[in-house]
Amino acid sequence: MAVSRYPTQQHLAGDFVISAGCVLFRENSTTSGDGLEICILHHLERDEWLLPKGRKDRGESIEQAAVRETYEETGYACELWPRKMPTRAPLAGVNNVYAPQVVEGLVEPIAVTIRDMRSEGNHKFIFWFIAKIKEDVEKAEGTQMDTENFESVFLDGEATLQKLTFQMDRDIVRKALEIVRSQ
Repeated sequence: MAVSRYPTQQHLAGDFVISAGCVLFRENSTTSGDGLEICILHHLERDEWLLPKGRKDRGESIEQAAVRETYEETGYACELWPRKMPTRAPLAGVNNVYAPQVVEGLVEPIAVTIRDMRSEGNHKFIFWFIAKIKEDVEKAEGTQMDTENFESVFLDGEATLQKLTFQMDRDIVRKALEIVRSQ
């Protein structure tokens, strides 16, 4: 029996969870520097600072899950923010792209985190996107589930990087800032 020549993992239905989240931006002219702020969550019970994310619902696209989860956890209605970024996704009908290309107007994931949760019998795949607050939107209260206890806070890029609890979240924010600032 043949085996792939590349190191490969396979996860069958029921053995993985798909999650999605966003680095949520807003433009604020009163903020120093580039005027960009990022929304992060303070988990009040664990005193952790996190990016908004959560599990994809049945029948929902990964993009829809990212926007919904970001709204539910932060209280801010948002939309994916098309950006110029690297991708390996080919144009429709094109055979393959073997090297990344920088393309305008993408709403592709900027990162994928794979979390080994074998103690719970599965793996978690978290797809990360860049989003921005919809225009003229105020924070909505009561959007979190009963089991969630987050406070959402906007900070400038550098303060966000200092405040986030986990290195992987900081890496994702650095990539998002690089993409957004390169426009």
